[in-house]
Amino acid sequence: MEHDVMQPTQHLENFSLADFYKMGWETIESKTSFFASFFDGMVKDGFILREARSAAAARMTVAHPGTGDAREVLMMGSNNYLGLANEPEVVEKTIEAVRKFGIGCGGPPLLNGTTTLHRELEARLARLKHCEAAVVFSSGYATNVGWTTALLSPGDWLVYDAQNHASLFDGIKMGRFESVPFAHNDADDLRRKLMQVRWKHPYTNVVVCVEGVYSMDGDIAPLPEIRRLATKYGALLAVDDAHGTGVLGERGFGTPEHFGLEGQIEIMMGTFSKTFGVTGGFVAGSKAMCDYLRFFARSYMFSASLPPPVVASVLAGIGFLENHPERVRQLRDNVRYFVQGLRRLGFDVSCETAIVPLLVPSGVEIRRLGMRLHEEGVFVNGVEYPAVPKDQQRLRISMMATLTREDLDFALSRFEKVGREFGMIQG
Repeated sequence: MEHDVMQPTQHLENFSLADFYKMGWETIESKTSFFASFFDGMVKDGFILREARSAAAARMTVAHPGTGDAREVLMMGSNNYLGLANEPEVVEKTIEAVRKFGIGCGGPPLLNGTTTLHRELEARLARLKHCEAAVVFSSGYATNVGWTTALLSPGDWLVYDAQNHASLFDGIKMGRFESVPFAHNDADDLRRKLMQVRWKHPYTNVVVCVEGVYSMDGDIAPLPEIRRLATKYGALLAVDDAHGTGVLGERGFGTPEHFGLEGQIEIMMGTFSKTFGVTGGFVAGSKAMCDYLRFFARSYMFSASLPPPVVASVLAGIGFLENHPERVRQLRDNVRYFVQGLRRLGFDVSCETAIVPLLVPSGVEIRRLGMRLHEEGVFVNGVEYPAVPKDQQRLRISMMATLTREDLDFALSRFEKVGREFGMIQG
């Protein structure tokens, strides 16, 4: 199929990334030159690349990338849900690790990249997720690409939620297995897809993959029903709990704890880039599976090991999570208070997790809306088409446990002011 060729000089009004994907390009230079103009526009609008000039915290100094103007803002756009990124006891443990182990290993885990800290972290993660073992990857992205391409072989099937993370989709692209999506959080559609796969392939390996908490809507997977269906149709269950760990469950141990399904998930995946505030990822499951991944997950074998200070920070974060359940309760209290406040103002919003999506009418310029909130002292992230459908552009508000009641009241007053400016609330 031929595509239109667009030249760099053409007008950018109403142009989106979705349009860019559809275009054909005569040369790499024409493609990158045209995108540079689009990219510069997003930077000028302050939609991307706002520059943090202080530690990740409830209140931060952030500079506008277009103007360089720096101001203190209330941070409501970070995955640092429990505030661990600058928690004093976590910071001190990290500094201790730097003094003892230095800043890096200089090699992959199977060779010279495994320290005492790495072994301890994998053991702690296994206990946290009620599994036999765990294996640590260099990023959450590498984790999803690694386990899918390693565990699933030609003829195997992955049945996955249509709103799974982009890293899983890239694992599907790279893999040599078969795959089919089911409608988001739709157990009936999952049942139909499993029936179809099993009818045609009664003896093949099947894995069902879902997320505990989805990053765009903050909604929770109906895990008990999904577990029941996976068992009924002889499938393994994989749960990506990136946004559930530290958020769901009485102790913040994640979505399985929330539903009382601890120890009943064959493949548990998670990241350190959300609650733990750093980078890295892991898979937890049987010891045999984890040892297999060490050799056959290429994103593990051929990546440098996580730096010891990062490993130490995650270990300290797990310890903090275990010893301070009140921080998890505070996060929930903040979500409840803020969502109720938005509803009283007239916004149509609901949420059970730390991700609060606020839908923005298609006629509202979401980049300008986000920047007005920034100017009023509140940092939020805007999500526009094609990341979401055209009629579902949104502000993606991320809640932190370390925000005070005064912080939340301030944010609500700013949302009210800006919401009225843009006609999102009346009266």
